Amino acid sequence: MDLQEFNALPADELRPQLAACCDVPRWVDHLLAGRPYADSAALVGAADAVSRDLTDAEVAQALAAHPRIGDRADGDTTEASWSRKEQSGVGDDPAIRAALAAGNRAYEQRFNQVFLICATGLTADQMLTALHDRLKNDPTTEATVVRTELRKIAALRLTNLVPATKEIPA
Repeated sequence: MDLQEFNALPADELRPQLAACCDVPRWVDHLLAGRPYADSAALVGAADAVSRDLTDAEVAQALAAHPRIGDRADGDTTEASWSRKEQSGVGDDPAIRAALAAGNRAYEQRFNQVFLICATGLTADQMLTALHDRLKNDPTTEATVVRTELRKIAALRLTNLVPATKEIPA
């Protein structure tokens, strides 16, 4: 859809599409309430602003919607399709998949949450290296990294939803 369609679509039709970008009701509500957006930069800016202000509970809720790195999301939902595309760099190498599974288990034991990384454009080796590097983080540092990765994923998915929106905040 383009920005004009985004601005005009009834909220009840747009809500699930936005939730596929970031499954946090306040994030979705904020973007719906901000319509109409004058341009793509305004939409991405609004998404980024609310993403920076997510509570710990909202981050946990958003993480619950993400599969583990290396796991293939099931189903034909928009979110599952995006996840499979985002993780396409994982590949089918059984050794890499086993290493990612072991790393995911270690990460979840250390931080009590799923390992989240904006995987688009990354190779399996890059994801695995990042996972191992982040296992060395203290919980406060890791919470900051997770929030950044979540913001990047939400912005990327928003650009998938509204393709004219090409800006992804740093």
